[in-house]
Amino acid sequence: EFAAELGARYCVAMNSCGSTMFVALKAAGVMPGDAVLSNCFTLAPVPGAIAHAAARPVLVDVTDDFTIDLQDLDRKAAASGAKTLLLSHMRGHVCDMEALTAVCRRHGVQLIEDCAHTMGAAWNGRATGTWGRAGCFSLQSYKHANAGEGGLLVTDDEDVAARATLYSGSYMLYRSHGARPADEVFERWKYLTPNFSLRMSNLAAALARPQLGAVLQDRCRRWNERYAWLAAALQGTPHLRLPHRPAQEQFVASSLQFSLVDLAPGQIAAAIARCSQRGVHVKWFGADEPVGFTSAWTHWRFFGGEPQSLPQAERVLAGLCDLRLPLTLSRDDCGAIASVIREALAGA
Repeated sequence: EFAAELGARYCVAMNSCGSTMFVALKAAGVMPGDAVLSNCFTLAPVPGAIAHAAARPVLVDVTDDFTIDLQDLDRKAAASGAKTLLLSHMRGHVCDMEALTAVCRRHGVQLIEDCAHTMGAAWNGRATGTWGRAGCFSLQSYKHANAGEGGLLVTDDEDVAARATLYSGSYMLYRSHGARPADEVFERWKYLTPNFSLRMSNLAAALARPQLGAVLQDRCRRWNERYAWLAAALQGTPHLRLPHRPAQEQFVASSLQFSLVDLAPGQIAAAIARCSQRGVHVKWFGADEPVGFTSAWTHWRFFGGEPQSLPQAERVLAGLCDLRLPLTLSRDDCGAIASVIREALAGA
């Protein structure tokens, strides 16, 4: 059903989006020690998937609008020799995908998309998750379709689909899968592919299925409505910058990000604390220590090796803030949230 919704040939359901990313890397041929490009503005499951595949991350810088820096990608693809990019559409920010795929073609880099925050989103009319060899989607709590936990890998590549199905833990029951390649494709891989037991449970699948189709489309519309309300209410707030979003970016805004500029770290921390005291919980990517779901590339010490050069990330993430947008918010709620943030910054 999800493959049909995206117009993809195949879909494999797993127990988390992190599992789908790990399996996508393995199914695409990434070997231990291989360099894998990935944007530095993301969440821990993305570098975790690279570590799970025993690959070596090459982090790419971030722009002021929170998307991957294509010039830095061009440089690092050439310098590293990496043949895979695990691109995170972090918090629903979609870069110029035509320009990105041109960079990948120029350097012979295969693309795998982390679409945990972009189910239902597109660039210039083409759905995220369909631009490369595989797209990885999340069914975690708070995501666009919520099954508590779960992941969906979509691909048009028959070998990636067959390997992913076997890796996920199908045993020899793959013929019961409705969005699978032909038997001869599985014959190429079934004796060579370990079972990692990462299947989606029937319970999670039963929860997810009714949330696709028209329900998902309606949620996307309502999320963007709330994003527009809050963005309009925050416009012109001193020290607060909202990202530019081009017309080709058909985003789904289940959260809103903004930058706090010309403030010291202590001032940002104090403003966020004032927001929290009034019930507005803002996540901050510039904090010294990871908190909850929020961590930054400087916290991922499991990488090892030499420190990576990300000069823009130092500046951009220092002031980057993140606010979830529940669908229960009314227009008045968004106005009240903006007032709390403005007043908290007025005291900075």
